[in-house]
Amino acid sequence: MAILNVTYGGRSADVPWDVDDALSDAEVKRLAAEAVNQAPLRGVLRVADPVAFTHFVVDRIHGPDGVLRLYLRPKVPFGC
Repeated sequence: MAILNVTYGGRSADVPWDVDDALSDAEVKRLAAEAVNQAPLRGVLRVADPVAFTHFVVDRIHGPDGVLRLYLRPKVPFGC
């Protein structure tokens, strides 16, 4: 299981339930869109466009406690 964090509109929040760590990037984006629209994340605005996360990237990082965190974020013109 993993924790999914979504960044949208300059704000970031965790999805309030664990997600499968074997999800593809496309599945993570679909799940995030559903989570934001169905159960709004604290501080993250609802997304009117169902394909709003199309050009976002998914980072997969293991925390120091070994828990996998998935970060869905916009692409940036610099860095990784």
